[in-house]
Amino acid sequence: MLGLVVNPVAGVGGTAGLAGSDGEQVRSLAAARGGAARAGARASTALGALPAGTAILAAGGPMGEDAAAAAGLVPRIVYSPGSTTTAQDTTAAVRSLVEAGATLVLFAGGDGTARDVATALADQPHAAALGVPAGVKMYSPVFAVSPRAAGALAGAWLAEGLPLAEREVLDVDEAALRLARVEPRLYATMRVPHRPGRTQARKSPAPASEHEAVVAAARGAAAMLRPGVRYLLGPGGTMAEVARALGVEKTPLGVDVVLDGEVVRRGASETELLEEVARGPAQAVVTVIGGQGFLLGRGNQQLSARVVQAIGDGPDGAGPLLVVAPESRLLDLGGRPLLVDTGDPGTDARIAGYIRVVTGPAATSLYPVHAPELT
Repeated sequence: MLGLVVNPVAGVGGTAGLAGSDGEQVRSLAAARGGAARAGARASTALGALPAGTAILAAGGPMGEDAAAAAGLVPRIVYSPGSTTTAQDTTAAVRSLVEAGATLVLFAGGDGTARDVATALADQPHAAALGVPAGVKMYSPVFAVSPRAAGALAGAWLAEGLPLAEREVLDVDEAALRLARVEPRLYATMRVPHRPGRTQARKSPAPASEHEAVVAAARGAAAMLRPGVRYLLGPGGTMAEVARALGVEKTPLGVDVVLDGEVVRRGASETELLEEVARGPAQAVVTVIGGQGFLLGRGNQQLSARVVQAIGDGPDGAGPLLVVAPESRLLDLGGRPLLVDTGDPGTDARIAGYIRVVTGPAATSLYPVHAPELT
């Protein structure tokens, strides 16, 4: 039996340009900056990939019932939250789902939600779980590569009994993350249905030996930037090196807008990026998340489908994305494609295919890009 739990506030900090969604103060700031939770919609997309008539158990209201209804399903409600949901609600809901007979818990959220689910399953060795990616931070390899992949995996597990793999639940302290101290900690492990290529890999940090290659790739990208174009520099260490090559200071985990060697917007939200793109030619500059291979949809949600669509074909038809990464990061993927998961299938399909990756001064690689939500 399949159980469903949704963290209703997951992802609210993403498009707002914040490093997560934990805490009421952060969520209030996110709302003021135009942020919106997306867990319910992504859970509904996942459920839409299940076979028609699949019976599910769910938490009530925005914690699962609403998403199921949007997908045309009528779940049996086994937990009713209060008007304001908390991490304790997630834990209690998962325990109720398992007690009611759920053997696989489908949960929508980010790493914090995964921790709460793992806490509830700590004394339930026969229960499994699978994440629908809907948060800002998603370092843990317990998530499917997209919502639709999560639903398809859950359906295959119910029908075929897919093998289960023990996967890590990782998380970082959001306050430290906003200061660019990215130190994921192992909190638990979780049994997850496994099918190659359908669950995301663990995010891997760049090794110290890679630093010179990152600097070379960043210099190559900096040399390609054109006058009169607004460049939206995404988060991450590689983008910090691009900024250093340009002689500007970078917001560690935000998206900054650079025009003609000057930062014209720091730590921009989706709304602010749309304002900048409307002022003239623009291009988003992103890197490859080590180990996972994502270009969009993991930690840079302010570079949303709306922003990519507004960029259009980019400067002189160069495309909406300028991708920068050392060759070693591509090799570490072992032939797996780069991934995009903006939440909009049309936008993802437009980016999918092959993309040129700047790997050094006057050096590029042509690499495949896959849109997992389309399969």
